[in-house]
Amino acid sequence: MSVQIGPVMIDVDGTELNDEDRELLRHPMVGGLIFFARNFRNREQLEALVADIRSVRPEILLAVDQEGGRVQRFRDTFTRIPSMQALSARANTQQLLDVGWLLAAELLAVGVDFSFAPVLDADDDFCKIVGDRSFARDPLVLAEKARPFIAGMHEAGMATTGKHFPGHGQVLEDSHEELPVDQRTLEQVLASDCIPFAECIAAGELQAVMPAHIRFAQVDENPVGFSRFWLQEILRKRLGFDGVIFSDDLTMEGAGAAGGYAERIRAAMQAGCDMGVVCNNRQGALEVLKALETFTPDPESSRRLARMRGQAKITSWSELEQSPRWQSTREWLASWV
Repeated sequence: MSVQIGPVMIDVDGTELNDEDRELLRHPMVGGLIFFARNFRNREQLEALVADIRSVRPEILLAVDQEGGRVQRFRDTFTRIPSMQALSARANTQQLLDVGWLLAAELLAVGVDFSFAPVLDADDDFCKIVGDRSFARDPLVLAEKARPFIAGMHEAGMATTGKHFPGHGQVLEDSHEELPVDQRTLEQVLASDCIPFAECIAAGELQAVMPAHIRFAQVDENPVGFSRFWLQEILRKRLGFDGVIFSDDLTMEGAGAAGGYAERIRAAMQAGCDMGVVCNNRQGALEVLKALETFTPDPESSRRLARMRGQAKITSWSELEQSPRWQSTREWLASWV
């Protein structure tokens, strides 16, 4: 019988677990943990932390935002990866594939299951929070560039998460700080920003999607991550997506439209999220877990979440260092990053 994976992803403060962390990790509703730069001192320390976490909860999913550029939580020892904008401007298809493989292989080698990547938001330098995290401003070009990168991640054994559905790049505001409002119609969004998501979903290339904390005023009064219309009617039914839906961080200001933390997690679950992500606010995480005391997780969500577990082809850093592909890709990146 498979082990149920809880519907909440939390974080921890330091480079080692404390007693409160251990207690929280044992909560049956906790199914994932996301790492930040503050959790990383060096590779050996990270491997020890991963082992400690898994000794408490062997089935837990371990994630990180390791996109490259300004969003790369693990740096020293790990290969420095450029922004996707810079990479896509310089790399050919094989190089995009190799960098996707390298990013995933390094994380898997230290026991991290997946990175919340790739960013599929179409942008160049308009949106405060996207900008050079995007592969391209043109959605068609973006899809062309992102797909080999995704294929490389898969080759390493990593599931992929497209974010931030259906596209964050056409609003100026940062949803960490406020709730952006996009005035475009549904058909306008589907014919533009949504194209990379639709193409990757149709090809079976995404195991997960993270919706944006954006309200599309002409489509639904609720922000995407709290909208049954966006998540059920569009993502599940119209686009045929059967993977995991992760909420974006429920502590962001853009999530505040749903109310307090209890209301946010309930709204995310009711809309169709499989896992709610709660970062950088321990009290918020505790309120979310309390709100789910009588919640019965959907076995289908647990089935989807299980697909996010890493399937590493290279299982140690020493083995990775012997890989000619890793060596050559790392050297190529070091020559210009």
